[in-house]
Amino acid sequence: QVQLVESGGGLVQAGGPLRLSCAASGHILSTYAMGWFRQAPGKEREFVAAIRWSGGMGDYAYSVKGRFTISRDNAKNTLYLQMNSLKPEDTAVYYCAATNRGGPLPRAYVYNYWGQGTQVTVSS
Repeated sequence: QVQLVESGGGLVQAGGPLRLSCAASGHILSTYAMGWFRQAPGKEREFVAAIRWSGGMGDYAYSVKGRFTISRDNAKNTLYLQMNSLKPEDTAVYYCAATNRGGPLPRAYVYNYWGQGTQVTVSS
């Protein structure tokens, strides 16, 4: 069993940065692909970014490409999301997810483990 706990959310002004962390426990995640999703009030959960078990550049939603950076530290069993140039439309609950299954990483159904989420609010 894998437990994922997000942290780092909060209130930030538009244009500012924020870094989210996702700490994993219960299993070594070095062979898991991991991702970030978000859900704004009244909207469906949407893909933000994903990274394969080996690391690399990562995959990004068009809306965050060039502003957000996903990374992982397998030694610490931790996933990160560095968010820069934040916009009010980035306001949402951000979820960390992990998968040891194959499939397209931008798809939520691929992931078999989810965190509880952390709130990010960007004021204008």
